[in-house]
Amino acid sequence: MDLSPTEQKYILHWGEKGTRWGVNRTVAQIHALLFLASEPLHAEQIADTLAVARSNVSNSLKELQSWGLVKVAHVMGDRRDHFVALQDVWEIFRVIVEERKRREIDPTLSVLRQCAIEAEDDRGMQPATRERMAQVLDFLELLAGSYDDYRHLPPATLKRFITMGGKVAKLLGKDER
Repeated sequence: MDLSPTEQKYILHWGEKGTRWGVNRTVAQIHALLFLASEPLHAEQIADTLAVARSNVSNSLKELQSWGLVKVAHVMGDRRDHFVALQDVWEIFRVIVEERKRREIDPTLSVLRQCAIEAEDDRGMQPATRERMAQVLDFLELLAGSYDDYRHLPPATLKRFITMGGKVAKLLGKDER
């Protein structure tokens, strides 16, 4: 598959951004390629297009499938698995946020809640340390709760909500801390 210079730039940039977000570069590049592709691609096409090892493509596709960002598609007359990426950017955003919450925030909340319980009886812990730990727990619980409030909103409602953000902030006024 031949990529235009702009497609190459997009895919390379997505790979770079992926590394900054904690995602393997090849995983991010494959996601970008499949997102841009106008038809399902099989693993050999992906490997050839991105000039990466077939085994790397296979592992990356498994990762993308585990996130729910890529699905297997079958092409008439071809026994190979082909792959397609989610095409709705709001759905992509929702899936990524949901997975990051499930993989990163939820386990952290579990540990912080356990630490809060243990901190009550930890005579070696200073009260200021206990308070800082409680602040982190409160912050993450607030974020998780807020996410739970908004995750089921339809994309159109969420878009309107995000668009209103600055106006709502002005309406609420300055934070007095």
